[in-house]
Amino acid sequence: MVESIVKNVVGEYIPTQKEEIKKDISLGQAVALIGEIEKKANDMGMKVVIAVYNTAARPVAIHCMDDSYIASFDVAENKAYTSAALKMSTAVLKNLSQPGQELYGIQNTNGGKIVIFGGGEPLIYQGKLIGALGVSGGTEEEDRDLAAFGRNKLEEVMAW
Repeated sequence: MVESIVKNVVGEYIPTQKEEIKKDISLGQAVALIGEIEKKANDMGMKVVIAVYNTAARPVAIHCMDDSYIASFDVAENKAYTSAALKMSTAVLKNLSQPGQELYGIQNTNGGKIVIFGGGEPLIYQGKLIGALGVSGGTEEEDRDLAAFGRNKLEEVMAW
């Protein structure tokens, strides 16, 4: 059941392609993307932790801004893990995991690493998932906005 739901939701983010690109986000690309998010966080007066994971839901780069919350490290990691593992935004998953919804209780799986609130985004480039991003340190709305900023900045970073 979970697989069916994830496939339906993923279709909203990843167009079907006959010829897939076999590429994960690189360390250099991840660090460049994190740098852009850090600039935006500074502009917002925020101190956050930013995690970029590859398509295997493994860390590529994690930055902790000075004076960020210690707890934000694990939360950012888990948001990136969730978005990579389920190939969807944690904000989308939030809606699907509410009582009475199809994925209710999913946060209790995967050793508690599934996050069901905003701040995690899949990184899609040329129609393919190349990794995922997790941001933690602000309110849910601030984390969600920073992660969406990073998702939207990806195309520019990949062109560098």
